[in-house]
Amino acid sequence: MARAIRFDEYGDVDVLRVEDVPRPVPGRGQVLVEVRAAGINPGEAAIRRGFLHERWPATFPSGQGSDFAGVVAELGDGVEEIEVGDEVIGFVHTRSSHADYVVAEASDLTPRPDGVSWEAAGALFVAGTTAYAATAAVCPREGDTVVVSGAAGGVGSLAVQLAKLAGATVIGLAGEANHDWLRELDVIPVAYGDGVLERIKEAAPDGVHAFVDTFGSGYVELALHLGIHPGRIDTIIDYEAAGKYNVKTEGNMAGASAEVLRELSLLVAKGLLEVPIARVYPLDEVREAYRELEQRHTRGKIVLRP
Repeated sequence: MARAIRFDEYGDVDVLRVEDVPRPVPGRGQVLVEVRAAGINPGEAAIRRGFLHERWPATFPSGQGSDFAGVVAELGDGVEEIEVGDEVIGFVHTRSSHADYVVAEASDLTPRPDGVSWEAAGALFVAGTTAYAATAAVCPREGDTVVVSGAAGGVGSLAVQLAKLAGATVIGLAGEANHDWLRELDVIPVAYGDGVLERIKEAAPDGVHAFVDTFGSGYVELALHLGIHPGRIDTIIDYEAAGKYNVKTEGNMAGASAEVLRELSLLVAKGLLEVPIARVYPLDEVREAYRELEQRHTRGKIVLRP
């Protein structure tokens, strides 16, 4: 038997439970991975609460989780380039990585590079590929100034770094508690809240060229007030504003591939990209992990360790 997170109805964190389940069996082209770390994400909380039922309905009993890193435990038929014992980073679209074992497509795995911790590896997929796609969508380049909202969150903390790697000057919107950390990344911190438009203009007297919104709550409109062309605004959360103003919504679906995951993991291994880990919880404390996540004040990622 193995443990897995399950829930039988939409609701708050109290619907989550740890259940004993049969150890999964990989099919053709699949791999069974013993999970060493699995990130948690706001989208999972939204699905569990029923907020995305029209878009991504849950089928009960539902599992949970996309991100993971672990050790290959068993191979399905037809898998040749992976061996039992390999350390891998991967993802699933079956809501099943918050567990002791997960079955993944072999094509959705990439080797865990030396120097990448289990926690960083297990937290990389959703936030990393979302940040990768959202940043690429606004085309940052040398001489540009790019604003990122939610700059210390799971996605924002990676987006600011990717924009910097592209050569842009980056302004990060975040609470005061995260300003020193942003400065360490050579990101210009600006406090959110009343007066943020004026603070951004003061920090960028020559104007702003692009905006990555990872938080919602009016930032698309703010970007437009800054004079940014809609084609260089990307939101990963405010789909209503995106439709109204014809701005981009590139995110995880656009970046979700083993190739992107490999590229990001190599940047982490080279010390060019930091995956900040806010806290690590044991699998049995999944409710506590999501309670913290849903406060929306976490720097970086929260990770489960089976």
